[in-house]
Amino acid sequence: MLMQIEMQFDKIFDKWDISEVTIEDVGVEKHVSLQPVSALHTGGRHAKQQFEESKVCIVERLINKLMRTEKNTGKKLKNYKVVKKAFDLIYEATGENPLQVLVDAIQNTGPREETIRLRFGGILVPKAVDVSSQRRVEEALRFIVQGAQKCAFKSKKSIERCLADELIAAARNTKCYAISKKEEKERIARAAR
Repeated sequence: MLMQIEMQFDKIFDKWDISEVTIEDVGVEKHVSLQPVSALHTGGRHAKQQFEESKVCIVERLINKLMRTEKNTGKKLKNYKVVKKAFDLIYEATGENPLQVLVDAIQNTGPREETIRLRFGGILVPKAVDVSSQRRVEEALRFIVQGAQKCAFKSKKSIERCLADELIAAARNTKCYAISKKEEKERIARAAR
């Protein structure tokens, strides 16, 4: 019985094996946790210290990002089902492990450079800075979710289909909302050097 319980936690949604997933980006690797928990619901226990969020499973962080709009606030079970269905759609479309697709999408859509505003005298001057690895992961998740929500808004496509399409396009580094937002941030940073 104990062995069955241990084997159950090696998979996310009891389907997708985490041992097959590889992370090539060394900077992102430390901030992408694939350790699943029983229900993908930590209840904010990670919020006690500054870098504890990196220990939360990346799928739960994706679910939490989906809850950021006013329409979905607090509806974790609904968003859990959205991500679960999107993972099934990804597997049907690509035949790949959806966790690998998610990790590849995060690696491709996290901006490496952005701008800050410095004040010199009374003038605000933009300055290009490197992005920390944890912020890269957070920005990538935010861009992916925003792209899926913009695609599904006033559309016949469901949020599950839009999320799956956004993840697949971002993983393949093709044209999508998340990739365009990343390129926009990096372009503005290049101009501010």
